[in-house]
Amino acid sequence: MPFLFGQNAPGGTHVDWASWVETIVALLVAVAIVAVVVICVRFVAGRARGRSAWIGDLERRVRAPGMILAFLIAVWIACAVTAPSALSWWPVLQRILLIAVVLVGAWLLSTVVTFGMERLMQYDSRRDSTSPEARRRQTQLTVLNRLAVVLISIIAIGAVLFSFPEVRAVGTSILASAGVVSIIAGLAAQSTLGNLIAGVQIAFTDAIRVGDVVVVEGEWGRIGEINLSYVVVYIWDERRLILPCTYFTSQPVESWTRRSEKILGTVYMDLDWRVPVDAVREKFMEIVEASDAWDRRSANVLVTGSESGHVTLRFKISAANSDDQWDLRCLVREQIMTWLQQEHPEALPVTRVALEGRPGS
Repeated sequence: MPFLFGQNAPGGTHVDWASWVETIVALLVAVAIVAVVVICVRFVAGRARGRSAWIGDLERRVRAPGMILAFLIAVWIACAVTAPSALSWWPVLQRILLIAVVLVGAWLLSTVVTFGMERLMQYDSRRDSTSPEARRRQTQLTVLNRLAVVLISIIAIGAVLFSFPEVRAVGTSILASAGVVSIIAGLAAQSTLGNLIAGVQIAFTDAIRVGDVVVVEGEWGRIGEINLSYVVVYIWDERRLILPCTYFTSQPVESWTRRSEKILGTVYMDLDWRVPVDAVREKFMEIVEASDAWDRRSANVLVTGSESGHVTLRFKISAANSDDQWDLRCLVREQIMTWLQQEHPEALPVTRVALEGRPGS
């Protein structure tokens, strides 16, 4: 129904201008109160930022959803206590405000939960960021954060849908036949639910953790992300291997950092039978002792094979982590090879062929 300037609209409907002026004044007062509250909060946060940096970070994150939520609530209250609450279109506007408040409130709550989880992870990483226990806690907090955000979103959407009477009636009918619906939903979403359950299982059974070094599908890399439905493995050459969570609960995975990052490495060399093993062993120890990558736990040289016209030397070395172990293996292989070329070329592998003359030649 359009409102015209004047005392009476066509058809004799009277426009109560005093009520509308009251509504406008109430809206202006509500907006002014919200503005004052926002200014006070920002002032207090700015003063406290010098002593606690996290307060400024929290204020920056909740600023947008907090301002929007406060404005929506102020408008709702101002309209509910003035003229619009008596008009025919007020229920529609009230429903719109309710939906907006629920969604923005979910946004604000998710932001606060995420901030709290990130603060916990930062605090824990400052104390210890490399041990298996620290990585386990980081993984669990990450999965809990994502799970909390998903639950908040589902609850918010459910609250919005059930604000409509028609949806409530349908919901009652569905709940009455929950057995059939659960069977159908379980069959339709078997893969999705399986990944979701597997994601929670990974986080709390400590099978893998963020930062673990693993060999998956023949690829060496680190666990970079553990989500509710998939895991991202950061391959050493900067590729990304994305696998469903169910893979890690149903397939064998080689972990190099299950209980400790310390690891043993081996280098194998096929050399001639004339190789001076004692001299090689002495040169090997000289190389590893001069390297910072060796953690001095274990180092030895053994002859592990003598087939096919050559002998196999195994160089075993230990390191504090897989990166140092890789560097140390490459260093040993390169320097032993160079030393043999320069000092003992007779030790390099050769192929011997015996030529026998024919009878009477």
